[in-house]
Amino acid sequence: MSAACASEAGSGSPGEREGDASPPSASASAPSPSGTPSDLPPAKGSVKVVSTLTEGLASPWGLAALPGGDLLVASRDDATITLIDGESGKKTLLGSVPGVSPGGEGGLLGLAVSSTFGADRLVYAYFTTESDNRIARMLYEERKPAGQQLGAPDTILRGIPKGSIHNGGRIAFGPDRMLYAGTGETGDTGLAQDKESLGGKILRMTPDGEPVHGNPEADSVVYSYGHRNVQGLAWDGQKRLWAAEFGQNTWDELNRIEPGGNYGWPEVEGEQGEKGFIDPVAQWKTEDASPSGIAFADGSIWMAGLRGERLWRIPLSGTSEDEPLAAPQSFLDGEYGRLRTVLAAGEDRLWLVTSNTDGRGSPKQGDDRIVLLEVR
Repeated sequence: MSAACASEAGSGSPGEREGDASPPSASASAPSPSGTPSDLPPAKGSVKVVSTLTEGLASPWGLAALPGGDLLVASRDDATITLIDGESGKKTLLGSVPGVSPGGEGGLLGLAVSSTFGADRLVYAYFTTESDNRIARMLYEERKPAGQQLGAPDTILRGIPKGSIHNGGRIAFGPDRMLYAGTGETGDTGLAQDKESLGGKILRMTPDGEPVHGNPEADSVVYSYGHRNVQGLAWDGQKRLWAAEFGQNTWDELNRIEPGGNYGWPEVEGEQGEKGFIDPVAQWKTEDASPSGIAFADGSIWMAGLRGERLWRIPLSGTSEDEPLAAPQSFLDGEYGRLRTVLAAGEDRLWLVTSNTDGRGSPKQGDDRIVLLEVR
């Protein structure tokens, strides 16, 4: 397949479009679905805008929730992390992340809060430097003055390839308390099939950045490969991992991730049925999606679209075949512009982050913003 690429802007646009732990599995960590209708989401869903939490954010990208309900948001281009009061929307600058080198699709990207945050107060960030993409953790010191509340970054993983495009960037702690990261192939398509490279992969590591016992290869953080640009990670009610991925010019994808799985790029794009590659569970034309963040809520995967400027709902059947219960359904078409990140906010609620100040959108008054949704 041609190395000419489309990434966050969509197809046709140059340069866009601790120790022992086993990966979570449905059989090991969650009861099997009963198959009764009451266990399943409805075929057709709904979205209600509850409120706008805050406005005036600059190039927001990563979003993470603190245990008390407040939010942390990363500015890709300003390399800052800001605290958002979960009720009033008041913004407090925590500080800047040193070493970030913004450019193109790179900068300060994903955020994650330690699974033991109450004890260690650690915030994790995925960001682009002059030489690579890396993951670091910082101490959140809320008693210090605003703007000085982030400790010095402690890098736990370096050497993820960087580029002006396809930097991936989403990080999240899984149900197993291990840290997962979605990376991109930077436009160098061969990296996706190269198991020695960290580009075009989903990575799984301990909170210290070390390979986890139970990974496909004992000495590697690579969890799955054959990816083009992964910016969405979420686990469903059975603790199965899902990922959203930018296609090139034809198909964007939602994949159910299996350890060691090869998802085909650049040999295949979308559903091809070719031996040795895992087909996506759902796919979209690139102009309808260009997916970034995803979240699981109320029995469905919810996927934010950049070029598509809409929120997609994919109801899950809960079966081992991974077939969606019904066809994907879109909401908020064009109402908020480009949508970057979606985060579960408890039961039937989602936080949604817009992305109109990233250089590719058309900002309106108030952009960018965080919106609270009620979904079903």
